[in-house]
Parts: sequence; C-alpha cells; structure tokens
Amino acid sequence: MELHLTQKQFRRLLDMVYIGNWVLNSTRGEDRFRDYDEVESLLFAKAAMEGMPTLAELYQGEVIPSRAFAEGGIHEAIMEYENNVFFEILAEDLARRDMDDVPIDESNYDELTRRIDAYIDEFEAHGTDNITVECGE
Repeated sequence: MELHLTQKQFRRLLDMVYIGNWVLNSTRGEDRFRDYDEVESLLFAKAAMEGMPTLAELYQGEVIPSRAFAEGGIHEAIMEYENNVFFEILAEDLARRDMDDVPIDESNYDELTRRIDAYIDEFEAHGTDNITVECGE
C-alpha cells in the first residue's frame, strides 16, 4: 500500500493514531490490543525516518511515541474530550434518573433534552461543585 501525505498531514496522522490507541488501550493494562500498538509503532518509526526523530523513541526494543511527543500537548486534547464526554454522560444519566429511567420515546424526548440541557448549564457554570452524595451508615 502506498499513501502520499505532506509532512504536516503525516504529523496530524500521528496525533490521531496516538489518540486512537490511547482510547483503545490506556485502561486495558496487560490486556492491550497489540495490533493497534504495532500500527502505532510502525508509524512512529516512519516519523523518525522522515525527519521527525524527536517524536519517537526506542523502549524495550519497540518504537513508541517519545516522551516529548506525549508531553507536547496531545494529552490536553484528550483531557478536553474526556471532560466533555464525562459531563455529557453524567448529565444524561442524571436526567434519566430524574425521569425514573423510563424508556425514552417521542412523548418524553423533549423533557429528557430539557433536563440534560439544565444539567449541562449547571456543569458549565459550576463544574461538579454542587454535586453532593449522602452516604447512609
């Protein structure tokens, strides 16, 4: 297979590969999807050969994204995504809870979205500062 990319496009592809592999494997411990690690390794090895040697390093015989790459801002993008997804999931879960987890259909979809929007507005204004949990003893 042959793929023609500019250096800038290839650099963006490295970001996407890293993010994708992070999403798939970062929480899996030793049960990683090794085939995704292999693709990431191939692409970062190619980066080292294409004039971007600071983006890759050798670790235990395998080419991996360098510390400089990983600490160069990519995790801020991942964290922003995770924060947005966290609040969206939390808002929907709380809205569904408030509606007693009834099945959602045309008759109550507007109420669900209204409740989700209210929670999102709250989270945008105050984060999780106003969330409390009462623990019974």
